[in-house]
Amino acid sequence: MSEIQNIQWFPGHMTKAKRKIQAGLKLIDVVVEIIDARIPVSSSNPDLAQIIENKPKLVLFNKCDKADKNATQKWVNYYQKNGIKALPVDCKSGRGLNKFIPALREMLSDKFEAQKAKGIKNPILRVMIVGIPNVGKSSFINRISKQTRAKVEDRPGVTRGNQWYTISNDLEMLDTPGVLWPKFDDEKVGLHLAFTGAVKDRVLDIELLAMDFLEAMQKNATPEFLARFKLKEDDIKNLSSYELLELIGKKRGMLISGGEIDTERAANLIFDEYRDGKFGNITLELPPEKNGD
Repeated sequence: MSEIQNIQWFPGHMTKAKRKIQAGLKLIDVVVEIIDARIPVSSSNPDLAQIIENKPKLVLFNKCDKADKNATQKWVNYYQKNGIKALPVDCKSGRGLNKFIPALREMLSDKFEAQKAKGIKNPILRVMIVGIPNVGKSSFINRISKQTRAKVEDRPGVTRGNQWYTISNDLEMLDTPGVLWPKFDDEKVGLHLAFTGAVKDRVLDIELLAMDFLEAMQKNATPEFLARFKLKEDDIKNLSSYELLELIGKKRGMLISGGEIDTERAANLIFDEYRDGKFGNITLELPPEKNGD
C-alpha cells in the first residue's frame, strides 16, 4: 500500500460547522444522517453520536444504486439491530425517498400524540440533516423539497452555513455544512473518503491514490470493472497496482512522448468512472459479522 494513507483533513470551517450543528440541536426533533452506502463506516462521522446525544436519529444509506445491494441490506439490518432506523436511498433518482417522511412520523408518533393531547393541533416536525462533505445532502434536500435552492455540486464543501427549508405545513428541515473529523484513526477511512471524493483530489497524489484504489479492486473486481478496461483475471491477480495502472492507461491509449504512459491521466480517468458508477455496484466496507446477517 502507498504512503497516501496519511490523510488529515479538518479545515477551519469544519470546526465552525460542528458548532453550528450543536447550536441547532435545541431547535429540532430528530437528526437525519446521510452516509455513503459504498463506505458506511468511513462516511459516518464518529463524533456525531456524542454531539447529538439523546436526539433520535435516522440514517439514510445514499448512493445505494452504486453499492452492492446485499451489503446495503446487511448494513440496514445491523443499524436496526442496534436501535437505529435506516433506509437505503438514492437522492439523485429519488429511489427509496418515499419511505423517508413516513419513517420520521413513525419515530416521533408518541411525541406528536403527547403534543396533541396538550392542545397543540398541528405540531411541526423539525429535522436536522447532517453528513460529511459530498455525501449528497443537497441532492436529498432538493428531492424532498422539490426545489433547487440548495446548491448541488460534485465536490466537497459546498454548503457552508445552516439553512432552513419548509417542506410542508408540518415539516421543516435544517441543512448543515458537511463535517469531517480531526483525524482518521484507521488509514483505510482516509483512503475510502478519497476514493469517493469526500476529500479533495488536489490535496492528494492522484497516482498513488489510484494505486491504492486498484489494490482494493484486485480484491473486489467486478465484471463491469474488467470489461471497462478489457482486463483479464490474470491481470488482476499477477500485476502490481502500478503495473495495472500502466496497463489501464495503455489500453485507453494514454501515451505521451516517447511512448511513455500518462499514469496521471489514467488515474483521473479511473476515479471519474468509479464515482460515476461505471464499475458496477461496489461496497468497500461490511458490518461486523457478529451483528450482521
